[in-house]
Amino acid sequence: MDDVSRVLEFADTDAARVLFGEKNESLTRLANLAGVKIHARGQELRIDGVEHDVEVASRVLHELFELIQAGHPVFADDMEHAYTIIAANARAHLKEIFLDTIYIAADKRRVAPRSLNQKRYIDLMREHDLVFGIGPAGTGKTYLAMAMAVAALKRHQVRRIVLTRPAVEAGEKLGFLPGDLAEKVNPYLRPLHDALHDMMEFEHATKLTARGTIEVAPLAFMRGRTLSDAFVILDEAQNTTTEQMKMFLTRLGVGSRAVVTGDVTQIDLPAATRSGLLEALEVLDGVEGIAFSYFGPEDVVRHRLVRRIVDAYERLRGSAGPRHGEAHGGAGARTAVHGSPRRS
Repeated sequence: MDDVSRVLEFADTDAARVLFGEKNESLTRLANLAGVKIHARGQELRIDGVEHDVEVASRVLHELFELIQAGHPVFADDMEHAYTIIAANARAHLKEIFLDTIYIAADKRRVAPRSLNQKRYIDLMREHDLVFGIGPAGTGKTYLAMAMAVAALKRHQVRRIVLTRPAVEAGEKLGFLPGDLAEKVNPYLRPLHDALHDMMEFEHATKLTARGTIEVAPLAFMRGRTLSDAFVILDEAQNTTTEQMKMFLTRLGVGSRAVVTGDVTQIDLPAATRSGLLEALEVLDGVEGIAFSYFGPEDVVRHRLVRRIVDAYERLRGSAGPRHGEAHGGAGARTAVHGSPRRS
């Protein structure tokens, strides 16, 4: 393809300042991502490069500019998220993704998707009673599920939230640890507490927890229970055994929905023990009413270095072959839906 030049002008000075970033840092990042050259002069930009790359960079800038003008907060890392979305899907529109607010946290911060797979994941959680979110660290699997759970509680769609994860490091046998029950399990449940406190004020979360409206407990404590009218999240599901996964999935009662999240590249079970999550992906494939959402490195929304780290390990893992009998291509980004959607 031949190189082309395109000139863009942004009439809104304040919005252009936000778009370009301090010392044009955001423009530099976009130029590196798209493989183009961007020259700024006041509120005017000239983009030089291969026609397709120039087109993608121009769309990113135009769509982010419209979001900023509409009053939507755009952060430094959103330039990279926006480029990844538009480069992957020419039909994608940032407004449809970035403006899909799931929940507004106590600090007025909006929780919204930042990638195509996150948007699909949210839509699946809205439509199905059981969703599996599979992918590497930092892709928002648990965080977005937590936001959906809190939003459902606020809207009286469920009466309680139940958050659980396996305490693998202690083999789920917590009796030998010092302290009372809360002190024994707290280290394993801390990430769930952190995500919860990100969504609502600490005092309010504490009050709801004391009342039993929000429950955070190790997976072993789910045995023998029926969880009705609840939004249930099983985190770190790759560290469940077959028996634990089956036990969890059969706890669901009337009016409940569940989200199971895990990273099949981070299995901490003994080598001879197969992950209950991996088995569930095979056993439940094709079961009506269950949806599977897969994330990849492009969905990482933590520090930009996290994406590079995940990429590096993905390359190593690809050359070394699957681990622990992995199925479904590991964390490859895709979405699978089976059967009828849930009815609100």
